[in-house]
Amino acid sequence: MTASTESQAAGRPEPGRRGAYRAFLPLTTRWADNDVYGHMNNVVHYALFDTAVNGWLIENGLLDIHAGAQIGLVVETGCRYHGELAFPDPVMAGIRVARLGRSSVRYEVGLFRGTSEIAAAEGFFVHVYVDRATRRPASIDGRLRAKLAEIVA
Repeated sequence: MTASTESQAAGRPEPGRRGAYRAFLPLTTRWADNDVYGHMNNVVHYALFDTAVNGWLIENGLLDIHAGAQIGLVVETGCRYHGELAFPDPVMAGIRVARLGRSSVRYEVGLFRGTSEIAAAEGFFVHVYVDRATRRPASIDGRLRAKLAEIVA
């Protein structure tokens, strides 16, 4: 049974496809990512989601982790698993914005094994952007908002 037919049989949404994502970042798995069952432990997926989004933000000059006026705090996360990933699999993370609010963003991330067109896992997290000093919600600045708008799905 394929991941797609398993999802249908379980009444779950089908795995996402690579074309549904707007930005991509290559990630590597590590020996320590595998658990005793021989596949990547579920907690590692969340670390890859975080790495993908923050890596994309930094790569695009949108996040200064040391001195930026705004930072994104994670307030909600989730993941749906469709297939296994394991070391030494190369992983391509697809990123998109599902919702862009005044001070919050819902990022969705698909993890694709190698060149697969079907996601092995799909997750999301919500960042609320806050003032670094006060930790109070702040409107997403114009440059960040414009770049995020480019990857809205």
